[in-house]
Amino acid sequence: MLKQIVLIEAVVLAAFGVAYVLSPAGTTAELSAAITGREELPSVTIPRREPLQVSPLFDREDIPEIVSPDELAYVLKRLRPTFDRKGLRPNLVEHALRAWSVEATFLDPQALSGEEMVGFLTDHARFLDSWGSEEEPLLQVRDAGVAIRWGRFRSGSVHHDHWLASLTEAGVSLDTPVYGPGRRGDSIETVLRESLRDFRLDERETEWTAMAFGLWLAPEHQWTGSGGRHYSFDLLARRLMRGECETGVCVGTHRVYSLVLLTRLDDQFPEVLSDKVRGEVDAHLQSVHDMIAAAQFEDGHWSGNWPMGEDALTAEADGKLSTLIIATGHHLEWQAIAPAHLRLSDAQNRKAVEWLLATLRSHTDEDVLANYTFYSHVANALALWRKTRPTPFWQEWTAAHPGYEVNLLPAVNLPGE
Repeated sequence: MLKQIVLIEAVVLAAFGVAYVLSPAGTTAELSAAITGREELPSVTIPRREPLQVSPLFDREDIPEIVSPDELAYVLKRLRPTFDRKGLRPNLVEHALRAWSVEATFLDPQALSGEEMVGFLTDHARFLDSWGSEEEPLLQVRDAGVAIRWGRFRSGSVHHDHWLASLTEAGVSLDTPVYGPGRRGDSIETVLRESLRDFRLDERETEWTAMAFGLWLAPEHQWTGSGGRHYSFDLLARRLMRGECETGVCVGTHRVYSLVLLTRLDDQFPEVLSDKVRGEVDAHLQSVHDMIAAAQFEDGHWSGNWPMGEDALTAEADGKLSTLIIATGHHLEWQAIAPAHLRLSDAQNRKAVEWLLATLRSHTDEDVLANYTFYSHVANALALWRKTRPTPFWQEWTAAHPGYEVNLLPAVNLPGE
C-alpha cells in the first residue's frame, strides 16, 4: 500500500513537472505555487541599483526668484526632523526622509539624520526600541518577502507603498539591508519585489506605487505580478486619472504629482508610456493646470475644492488650515518638476510661497509638528524652486552661517513681518 502511495505521488509530481515545462509563461508561477505551497516572487527586471531622480527642468537664471535663500533656510530650520524617539511614527519619518534624503546630517542631536531615519524604517530592532514588543511590527515577514504594515494607526505606514516610495525618493540603494523580525538577508529589493507581487490595480491608493515602480523600473514599461497578472505604466496612469480629480489622498494632489513624474520618466525613456496614454495624461494635466490657475485665492492658497476651478473661490469648503497647507504645498511641489507649459505664472507661484511662509511663521513648534507631514512637502517644494534639495542647501547654508542651526533664528525678510 505504501509503495502504491509513493508511486502515485511520483506520477503526480512528474505530471506537474511536465506541465511546468510545457505550460505558457503566464502559468508557470501558479504551477510552482501548487507544487511548493508558496508563491514565488515575480521575475521582474530591475535595471538599476540606485533609484532615478526627477529634478526641475528650468534654469535658475531663467525664472525670477520664487523663493529666496533666507526664506528657504528659515523653512528648513523649522522642519528639521527633531522628533521624540519614543513612539516614533513611521509616517513622520517617511515624510521627513523623502524631503531630507539619506544624506541628511544635523548639528542638533535631537534631529534624526538620514542614516537614523533609514535605520528606523528598515530594522525591526530599532522599531522595538521605539515602540516596545507589544506593538505589531512595521516590517511584516512573509514566505515570499517582506511587506510593510500600513493603515491609519500611529505605529504603521499610513499609505500603501508610501514606505517604499519615500525611501526611493530619499535615494536609498536597492542593496540596503532590511532586518525583519527574526530574519536576515533581506534588502530594499526584497520589499520592492514583494510590492510588485502584491500589487492589484483596483487598490484604493496607487499614487506611491506609481512613483516607486517608476523610479526603479524605467525604462521597463510592463511587468508580471502574482498569478501571472500583467501590469504596465499605461494601466497605472489610467488608474491615477480615473474618477474625479479631488478623489485620492491629500485632496487629489498626489495623483497629480505621480502623473507628472511618469511623464518626466517617459520623456527620458520614451517607452514608459504608450503614445496614446501619454496623450491622455498630457490632456489631463493641462486640465489640472487650468483648474488651479482659476482656483487660487487672492492671498495665494488653494482649498480642497481646487478641482472646481473658479467656482472654488466661492464654494463652501473644508476650512481646516491643514487642508489648505496640503493643497497649496503639494501643488507648489508638482509645479516645481513640471514642464514649462504646465507651470503657472511666476507671480502665482510666488503668491503660493508667500502664503505658506506666512502660515508657517504663525505656527508654534507644536503646531508645526502636528502638521509636519504636510509641511515636509513645502520644504521639498521650496528647495526644488531653487533647483536644489533640502540637505545640500542646508549643509551649504549652515557652513556659510556658523551657529545658524543652534542659535535663535536671525531676522529674515518674510511675508507678514
